Amino acid sequence: MTTLSIGNAVPDFTAASTGDKTVKLSDYRGQFVLLYFYPKDNTPGCTTEGQSFRDHIAEFSALNTVILGVSRDSIKMHENFKCKQEFPFDLLSDNEEQLCQLFDVIKMKSMYGKQVRGIERSTFLIDPQGILVHEWRKVSVKNHTQEVLQILNTLMD
Repeated sequence: MTTLSIGNAVPDFTAASTGDKTVKLSDYRGQFVLLYFYPKDNTPGCTTEGQSFRDHIAEFSALNTVILGVSRDSIKMHENFKCKQEFPFDLLSDNEEQLCQLFDVIKMKSMYGKQVRGIERSTFLIDPQGILVHEWRKVSVKNHTQEVLQILNTLMD
């Protein structure tokens, strides 16, 4: 599978989503799509990241941007996480790692001294025509939402 790069069209993908939906990228044509990959529901960094996007949802909406979170967790786990954190956006389940592979976010990570395969926290911004316009890899949660909003604001000028 080819790796995506800035300026390339993102293939139309389909994924299981919270709210008992199946989401297609093409459903969001005409809007920016912020696709953020995170390692695991209900963990401290992932919770903080999701809360930050949640707390700035009005700003994202004003910038014509829909947010979608992605991890390998099940829809049931996503539903609990979304409900508990009151996320106003959907979470996609990628337990077969199709999106993870498309966006090349599965990496070897060190956890408790062991090497494990996991999602490298990453965010991708797709424009209203379906073109990848920005990516953040090895995301640090602190200030990440502000960085994303800053880029969106420059794209709107």
